[in-house]
Amino acid sequence: MPRAVYVLALGIFAMVTSEFVVAGLMPQMAEGLHVTVPQIGYLITAFAVAMAAGGPFLTMAVAKLPPRTALMTLFAVFLAGNVLAATAPGYAVMTTARIITGVASQAFFGVAVSLCVQLTRPEVRGRAIAVVMNGLMLGTLLGLPLSTLVGERFGWRAAFWAISALALVAAAVTLAGIPPLERAGSGGSLREELGVFRSPKLWLVLSTSTLIIGATFSAFSYFNPILTEVTGFSTGTVPALLIAYGAATVVGNTVVGRLADRRTVAVLAVGLLLNALFLTGFALLAGMPAPAVVCMLGIGLVGVTMNPAMVTRVQRAGNAGPLVNTVHTSFITLGVILGSSLGAVAIDAWGLRAALWLGAGMAVLGLTTLLPEITLRRSGTPTEPTRPARGPAHAGSASRGRI
Repeated sequence: MPRAVYVLALGIFAMVTSEFVVAGLMPQMAEGLHVTVPQIGYLITAFAVAMAAGGPFLTMAVAKLPPRTALMTLFAVFLAGNVLAATAPGYAVMTTARIITGVASQAFFGVAVSLCVQLTRPEVRGRAIAVVMNGLMLGTLLGLPLSTLVGERFGWRAAFWAISALALVAAAVTLAGIPPLERAGSGGSLREELGVFRSPKLWLVLSTSTLIIGATFSAFSYFNPILTEVTGFSTGTVPALLIAYGAATVVGNTVVGRLADRRTVAVLAVGLLLNALFLTGFALLAGMPAPAVVCMLGIGLVGVTMNPAMVTRVQRAGNAGPLVNTVHTSFITLGVILGSSLGAVAIDAWGLRAALWLGAGMAVLGLTTLLPEITLRRSGTPTEPTRPARGPAHAGSASRGRI
């Protein structure tokens, strides 16, 4: 495995840590910026909107640069956004900072995954992509709780300064560890890629991914205030609980990855069903510490960890071309937007448990999007073509699965 693959994982780890830091410090940031917790939740939405809407444009802006130069440019933009967040005097400036870092993060994901494909042989490409995506999983397992711990001990601004320092280290390692390659060649015909979007099935498949991520993020975005204000844990206990949640995502991702190719729809159906049950249980039992933790860990096992099966299903319904992968990424990000923003609305109207009920409802709705395919499978009608995924972009759609 090329050393550069591990370097790319470090960069993604920094990006994901910045993305999730707000979720771990919502009460502190709300107090420091003199706004409500739901308003801080909208910062997660702003980050996600920036990723979905602005990321592709920044990617196109750096597309003509050599990969290493493009990555260093994106590090510079990302660092500027984090420094602005650390020094933000008010909510408006903080929102601007989150938009800047969101755009840079999305573009970095795309460039990093493309470079990973360029650096590795076809027979090890899947393993290489998995290594790069470990940066995302470790961002949940380690980055989020560590940044939360720093924020609670030294103030929330210190968390953003720490992420800025991490970005500088990752940029230095990238400069030393990424070879000076030329820009990768272009993909296939745009007309050919656009043609697959005439399929209604593809749009239904994409909607499933949105609902899976939306159900999870409606809860995940508000874990900190739910665990402290409803369950009764101290703020010092939350980082340990988030580490446990991150470990659950690593376990779940490993299991789903082994089953996704052979049992794609079954894995998604079971995952959505279990997620709905865990979210419902959390909503009902949030006031009881032990059951609440069990339900939270269950969400980690079967939430964003559905990404390998989501990717496989989308590529079978469409193709493995870059446009399909990019659109899938946007639908995943849409799930983050819907989950965090609708969760904030629900909390404003009915309290913190409402975000969990919302997530359960989205998971059930996601199950309904699988029913046509499940029905066809039971009737013996083929629903998943066995043709191999086309082109090196096969692994690319994993770049934003929160997974």
